[in-house]
Amino acid sequence: MDQLRDRTTREDLAERPRVAPRRSGGWLPWLIFLALLAAAGAYWWQRPQFSEPPATQRHASQPVSIGAATVGTGNINVTLNALGTVTSLATVTVKTQIGGQLVQVNFAEGQDVKKGDVLAQIDQRPFQAALAQAQGQLARDQALLQGAEVDLARYQKLATQNAVPRQTLDTQTALVAQYKGTIEADKAGVQATSVNLDFTTIKAPIDGRIGLRQVDVGNYVTPGDAGGIVVITQIEPISVVFTVPEDQLQAIAQRLHEGATLPVMAFDRSGNNKLADGQLQTFDSQIDPTTGTIKLKASFANDKRTLYPNQFVNIELIVNEHKDAVIAPTAAIQRGVPGTFVYLVNANDTVSVRKVTLGVFEGERVEILAGLNPGDRVVVDGADKLREGAKVAVRQEAQTSAQPTQPQAQPTPPQTQLVDPAPSSSTTPTHEKGQATGKHRR
Repeated sequence: MDQLRDRTTREDLAERPRVAPRRSGGWLPWLIFLALLAAAGAYWWQRPQFSEPPATQRHASQPVSIGAATVGTGNINVTLNALGTVTSLATVTVKTQIGGQLVQVNFAEGQDVKKGDVLAQIDQRPFQAALAQAQGQLARDQALLQGAEVDLARYQKLATQNAVPRQTLDTQTALVAQYKGTIEADKAGVQATSVNLDFTTIKAPIDGRIGLRQVDVGNYVTPGDAGGIVVITQIEPISVVFTVPEDQLQAIAQRLHEGATLPVMAFDRSGNNKLADGQLQTFDSQIDPTTGTIKLKASFANDKRTLYPNQFVNIELIVNEHKDAVIAPTAAIQRGVPGTFVYLVNANDTVSVRKVTLGVFEGERVEILAGLNPGDRVVVDGADKLREGAKVAVRQEAQTSAQPTQPQAQPTPPQTQLVDPAPSSSTTPTHEKGQATGKHRR
């Protein structure tokens, strides 16, 4: 019986379908594990950035290294900066006044000449012959006049005795007057030919510098030649014409009316090198309505030949001078939400924001109208890392010079800033520094 049950059970198991065994795990757990591992690594990598203390805590923990300067007093100039063009006081194109062959040139290119120096020579022979002919004609007519005057005297004596007709006397009188007129014309002809003969010698009309020769020896020159023989340009002295805004005209005119001498300095194109010193002469009689500017003219001795006609220069005009002004470096000026301010270094090695009112700028110096006193220390380097009350360590300190510094001219048409510009409300005090360049312009 038991054997029958066992055989039945084995037959049932043999008839059932076989099921494949299920694998434990798979790729999904590994994917989840790798994702968790990547997230943990990213968190660990970013953790030092978020754990860094804020800037205010760092400033509070250690002093900020800065450069400082001491506010001083002195004289500061009120200047105007402009672009100018060098112009010669006299430029002459030397031309011949007669036609003839050029036989001699007595100058070298680039030579300095004085008024009256002989520059060139034209063939004189035709004009000498014309002069001799005119002189001969004059002598002939003078002889005819003398004969006519002798006859007139004889007729006048005979007329008193009624020995000659009255008509003969009148005719002889008219003939003498005719000869006198002819002689005057002959004298004018002699003078004209003498002048033409003088024109064969070409002389310098002004003092100046000879340019490049336009014609060579052997050419036939005429008064109609456009280029002439050579160009003479006066170099010493020389002038510069420049323009300033019409708003500055009243201050300049008042100073000139008072008899003041306004110094003018000329710089090269880069604005780094001073070329010459001069003084303002005058200004134009009308304002240009298209630009709102007026032309000014300055004269320069130019004894060192640093200025040449048509040269581009940067001009600095000193209009006035403020004496005993409170002066600070322009590098100390900051602009931000408080307006125009500086960082004042306190006695306890902290800084505080101090609003200031600015006057005129000159080079790297600025006049302080209000907000600072002589002897105050201000931050000139490292201000971008500061806040109100921050601890500082002064690594360098300089005394503000009381003497005017030599500003640097710029190639753009500027104007000296005479008042404090409006503060910007879109920046914070820590990210925008004041003017640290050589000049400040609107």
